[in-house]
Amino acid sequence: MGKSNSYGNHNGDSHKNKARRWKTKRRTKDLDQIHSDLKPEVATKLLHQEVDFDVTGCAQHYCITCARYFVDMRSLKEHFKTKIHKKQLRLLREEPYTQAEAERAAGMGSFIAPKKIEVTTQPIEEEME
Repeated sequence: MGKSNSYGNHNGDSHKNKARRWKTKRRTKDLDQIHSDLKPEVATKLLHQEVDFDVTGCAQHYCITCARYFVDMRSLKEHFKTKIHKKQLRLLREEPYTQAEAERAAGMGSFIAPKKIEVTTQPIEEEME
């Protein structure tokens, strides 16, 4: 038997996975950016975008909580039932990290537990065709 090509038992040890983590091609929005998108005035702009042929689905089918565009309404509805979407909703329930919280963690104030925010799936507006 020869020497194994892998140097560890963990999946994260390979160079391929490290390089994939560093790439920005598949980078999505951070949770604090999505929290700012969930504000009503910004959310209405994102849900009612003008037709853009460079974006998937002409920018008409957008999931705010996952920051993803979909080809049609059917695929957007199917996405709402997936583990990925439900996990993102669970992650968004916690209040975003702020500078005041960082100062309290550094000993410049008393600790206040993060608040829970109620985040639900966006309402679906079906078009009559």
